Amino acid sequence: MKLTSEELPKDPFHTSLSQYAAKSQRFSQWRKEKTDHYNHANLVDKALQLLKERIRRGDALAYFLRGQLYFEEGWYEEALQQFEEIKEQDHQATYQLGVMYYDGLGTAEDEKGVEHMKKIVDSPCPKARHLKFAAAYNLGRAYYEGKGVKRSNEEAERLWLFAADNGNPKASVKAQSMLGLYYSTKEPKELEKAFYWHSEACGNGSLESQGALGLMYFYGQGIRQDTDAALHCLQEAAERGNVYAQGNLVEYYYNMKFFTKCAAFSKRIADYDEAHDIPLIAKVTDCLPEFISRGMAMASFYHARCLQLGLGITKDEAAAKHYYSKACRLNPALADELHSLLIRQRI
Repeated sequence: MKLTSEELPKDPFHTSLSQYAAKSQRFSQWRKEKTDHYNHANLVDKALQLLKERIRRGDALAYFLRGQLYFEEGWYEEALQQFEEIKEQDHQATYQLGVMYYDGLGTAEDEKGVEHMKKIVDSPCPKARHLKFAAAYNLGRAYYEGKGVKRSNEEAERLWLFAADNGNPKASVKAQSMLGLYYSTKEPKELEKAFYWHSEACGNGSLESQGALGLMYFYGQGIRQDTDAALHCLQEAAERGNVYAQGNLVEYYYNMKFFTKCAAFSKRIADYDEAHDIPLIAKVTDCLPEFISRGMAMASFYHARCLQLGLGITKDEAAAKHYYSKACRLNPALADELHSLLIRQRI
C-alpha cells in the first residue's frame, strides 16, 4: 500500500504567509490597486518581491516563507535549495526537506528524508514540538514501506501510536486513521482497535476514516452491525467527497434494487478521469489513491451491469463493455471478484 506524507502542520510561533504578507503596509496599499491585477501570477510575484525585501532587511522568517511559497507553487528545486540553506536554523525547513527527499520532490528519493524526520522527532527544541506528531507519522510510513530503513510493522505501529497521541485532535489525525487501517488489515486483524482509531480520526475530521466506519458498521466489524449508522457514515462521507464511500453506496443501491438511483450515481463516479482526478481527489480529500481507484472501479462495474441489463437506464452493451474495461483497468482484483459474483448470479 502506497501511503502519502503528512503536510506541514501549522506553526503556532509564526503567522501564515498570507497573514505575514498582509501585515506589510506596501502589500495593503497594493491590494487597493485595480482588480485586473488580482491574478495568481501577480500575487505570487508580489509576495516574492515583499519577501525579498524582508530578507534584505535581515528577517530570518522570510527565508522559510519564500521556500514554502516555492514548495506550494511546485517549484521544488528552488524550494529545496532555499530549505537547505536554512535547515540548521529552522525546524520547518528540516521537516519540508524530509518530505521532499522522501517523496523525491525536486530531487531523487533519498534516505535523507528519514534522517530529517528523525531529527525532528528527537529534537528537544520547543519550536519543533508542533512538528513531532507529523514527523513521527512520516517516519512510521518509512518503516511500514521499508523505504530508507529496514521494513518493520512493529516500529511503524509504535511511531503511529506516538503520533496519534491517544486521539488528541492536535496530534496527527493521519496517524489515527492509519492505525485504523493497519489494525483492520494486519494478520491477525484487531478490529476493535481498528474501530477505535477510525472513530477517533473521524471525530477529528478524517474523511477516510468516516467512510471506513460506515463499512465497519455495515458488516459488523469491530462493532455491532448497524445499517442505519453505516448508511449515515457512508452518505455523509460520500457527500464530502470520499470516492470509496461513493462506490460502496453504489453497490448498496444495486443490491437494494434502487436501479435508477444506482445507474445515475454510478455514472457520475465512473466518469472520473483516473489520470487526472485520482491525484486531485487524493490531495483535496486526504484519502489514499488506492481506495479512490477502488471506489471508481466499483462504480464502473455496477454501472456497466446496469447498462448491460438495462436496469434503471437504457440498455447499451457497447457502453457496458467500456465501463467493464475501466473497472478492470482501475482494480483488476476487485473486478475479478465482482465478475465471479456475476457468474454465480449474485449480481
